[in-house]
Amino acid sequence: MDRYLAMQLLPLFLFGVGAFTSVVLAIDSLFELLRKVVESGLPINIALKVFVLKLPYVMVYSFPMSTLLATLMTYSKLSSESELIALRGCGVSVYRMVFTAVLLSSLVTGMTYVFNEQIAPAANYEATRTLEQALQSDKPSFKQQNIYYPEYREEKAADGSTNKILSRLFYADQFDGKQMKGLTIIDRSREGVNQILVSESAAWNPAQQVWDFYNGTIYLVAPDRSYRNILRFEHQQLQLPRTPLNVAENSRDYGEMNISQALEQLKIERLAGNPQRIRKLEVRIQQKIAFPFVCIIFGLVGSAMGTIPQRTGRGTSFGISVIVIFSYYLLLSVSGALAQAEILSPVVGAWLPNLFGLGVGLFLLMRVAQR
Repeated sequence: MDRYLAMQLLPLFLFGVGAFTSVVLAIDSLFELLRKVVESGLPINIALKVFVLKLPYVMVYSFPMSTLLATLMTYSKLSSESELIALRGCGVSVYRMVFTAVLLSSLVTGMTYVFNEQIAPAANYEATRTLEQALQSDKPSFKQQNIYYPEYREEKAADGSTNKILSRLFYADQFDGKQMKGLTIIDRSREGVNQILVSESAAWNPAQQVWDFYNGTIYLVAPDRSYRNILRFEHQQLQLPRTPLNVAENSRDYGEMNISQALEQLKIERLAGNPQRIRKLEVRIQQKIAFPFVCIIFGLVGSAMGTIPQRTGRGTSFGISVIVIFSYYLLLSVSGALAQAEILSPVVGAWLPNLFGLGVGLFLLMRVAQR
C-alpha cells in the first residue's frame, strides 16, 4: 500500500513543482528580466543566468504547494474510485492511509530545509549581484547605512570576576561600496588614553592593511576625562581592523541570508539598537525556521480532505489547493505583520499559521475516521 500510494503521489508532486515554479517565476522574474533585456540592454546570457539562479528560491515555495496538490489529488482520486473504501474494508484505518502522505511530506520538509538554508539564499544573492553588475547600476552592490561595529575585551575585577568592557566602537553613517561616510570611532584599547576620531570619510587600504581617513579630527582624552590633545587632519592612516568593512560588505537582504547569517546580522542589529530592524529580523528568522514544516501540514490537510467521500476531478482539486494555499499565505502575512507590530511574539507570529493548519488537518482527519 505504501509503495502504491508513493507511486501515485510522486508524479503529481513533480508536476506541481514544475507548474507552480513556472507560474511564480513568470510573475516574479521572467517579465521583469524581459523588460530589462528590451529597455536596458541586458545581455540574453546574463538574463538566462539570473533566471536560473532565481529557480532555487522559487522552488522553496513550490515544494509545500506541490505537496498539498499531490496529496489532495491522489487521495481524492482513490476516494472517487472507491479504493479507499476497499482499503478500509480490509481493515486499514484512515490514520494508516494518511500516515504514508505525512511520512513523504516529512521528506519534502527536509528537502525544503536544505534548499531554504543552503542553496536558495546564496543563489538569490548571486542573482542580485549579477544583475546589478550587468546593468552597471548607479546603486552600488554594497550599500549600507548605520554601520555599527563594537569590539570588547575582558578584564578581571578585584573580586576575581570577569567583566566585558568596550574596547573600540566603530560607527559610520553609510557605506557606498567604496568609502565609509560620516565616521565616529571611540578607541579605548590603549591603557591611559582614550581616543575619539571624527572623520568625513574613510577607505580601506589593502596594500598597507590600514584605514585612510580624510578630513577629520582626533581627540585624545586623558584618564581623568580631560582633553589632552586635539589633532585636525586632511589625511590620516590608522591601523584598525578591517572587520567593519566586512560587516558592511556582507550585508544582505532577508531573502539572501540563511539562518546562521541572519543570526549574525541580528547580533549586529542588537548592538546598533534599531528596534524595528531587530524585530523584523527576529520574525524573519522564526519564519525561516517554521516554513519547511508547512510541507507536513499541507500533506496532512491534503490527504485528510482527499479521503472525504467525494467525486471530484483534478480541476476541482487544483482549485481547492489554490484556495488553501492563498488562505495559508494570507494568514502568514497577517501573523507576521502582527509580530512585527509587537502584538504577537516572533515565535507565535511565525508558527501560528502552522498550528492553525495542523488543527484543521487533525479535525478533518478525525471527522473522516468517525464515518
